[in-house]
Amino acid sequence: MTTPVDAEQTQVEPAGANMAAEDRPWQTVVWNDPVNLMSYVTYVFQKLFGYSRDHATKLMLDVHHKGRAIVSSGSKEKVEGDVTRLHAAGLWATMEQP
Repeated sequence: MTTPVDAEQTQVEPAGANMAAEDRPWQTVVWNDPVNLMSYVTYVFQKLFGYSRDHATKLMLDVHHKGRAIVSSGSKEKVEGDVTRLHAAGLWATMEQP
């Protein structure tokens, strides 16, 4: 007769699987909103990230037409800071790890 302990099976992840997820860079996503002007969004991208006017405009147009744009990436701590600064500027931003 088997006991519940004998019947229980444990699934173990490979040692490298968890490390790979932690090593992937995080991304800052800016979302389209009905409040901010396109010129203001372009200005914020230039001011916060030091992007050229052309690059900031391209990202703003992605936000406007596609509904979102990836504006920065890096460590979790860096991206958290970027999201906080974007929120302070009044933009809708989140972070994700693809």
